[in-house]
Amino acid sequence: MSTSCAQPRTSDTPDIERASGSTSVIDPFQFRDGLIPDEELDGLRRRKQHKPVAKYQGKQNELIISLLKPMEEHTEDARVEGEAYRLPVKIAVYASLAANLGLCILQMYAAISSLSLSLIATGIDSVFDVGSNVLLWWLHRKAERLDENRWPVGGARLETIGNIIYGAGPYLFSMGSVNLVVIVESIRTLASKDGDELSAFHLPSIIAVGAALAVKFILFLYCYSLRHQSSQVLVLWEDHRNDLFINGFGILMSAGGSKLRWWLDPTGAIIIALGVIVSWGMTIYEQFGLLAGKSAPHEFLQLVIFKAATFSDEIEKVDTVRAYHSGPNYFVEVDVVMDANTPLWKAHDLSQQLQDRIEVLPNVERAFVHVDHETSHVPEHRKNPRPAV
Repeated sequence: MSTSCAQPRTSDTPDIERASGSTSVIDPFQFRDGLIPDEELDGLRRRKQHKPVAKYQGKQNELIISLLKPMEEHTEDARVEGEAYRLPVKIAVYASLAANLGLCILQMYAAISSLSLSLIATGIDSVFDVGSNVLLWWLHRKAERLDENRWPVGGARLETIGNIIYGAGPYLFSMGSVNLVVIVESIRTLASKDGDELSAFHLPSIIAVGAALAVKFILFLYCYSLRHQSSQVLVLWEDHRNDLFINGFGILMSAGGSKLRWWLDPTGAIIIALGVIVSWGMTIYEQFGLLAGKSAPHEFLQLVIFKAATFSDEIEKVDTVRAYHSGPNYFVEVDVVMDANTPLWKAHDLSQQLQDRIEVLPNVERAFVHVDHETSHVPEHRKNPRPAV
């Protein structure tokens, strides 16, 4: 994202966000005047036709408050939130690991004892969940202990790689190969079945998968509130969400094949296998986006633009701001414009101070601030394309 934002030149504009510890609000663009009182928002929400307006204005209020909040408060809020969620995140990881191990045994018993194709499809997924869980846990621990001399960028990217492996493991093995066998067998059963004889109903298998469904639902609810606090918990939450569909649909189709129509069981196995493949494919695609350098959210870009534009009177314009993922965190690039006669020492010190301030924002891995005296140059810091032969 690029922007050209002129810095307001008023005599009472603070030079920087002032000394450390200052909580004064910098609002040269009078954003605070755009805040809508809570009473007015509540009145809009009571009217059905005005609910979209209330939702929009509520988001605008949140954005304005975020822009006007000093950088130190953003950092402190993130630190406090991280401390508060550290133990719940650890519980979510270890509880999911232990639950997947126990439920794997339970679901494989249900699949083998009933010979239901739908339950076999759910059992296969549970087997690979355990191995993937262990791999994910190990990679996240490894990321925290990487030698910074050998890995200067830290372990954040390794976490994203772990998430990709966690998704790609079941995708390549369980869904890409073993489940393919289940799909082929289900198709063969549908094509070769003679008569309308129902398969035997095996109650213990239904109860076993039902118990797994209940445990997964509890873990799903627990991880739901923590999914934005840890990329590891986010992937675990997606796994529990997927398993709710798998187990619930598997029970329905297996029981339906025993009580209603015989073809419901093999049809359910095909749908489960294909559904899980598509779901995990989307998860892998999203994680690859983080590793490949997907842009940061628009709200974060707006925050960086505002903080850079109001950082100092010496900054005349903000030429370009880019923020993109490097794993779960962001790399930030900022191009600012100063007067051509600004002393080198002052340009260096101000850009360094701005870089330091940006790097303490939550989820920022690294920041780069470039200073120039005009905006006619191309802000791209890339190698020139090789000329065609």
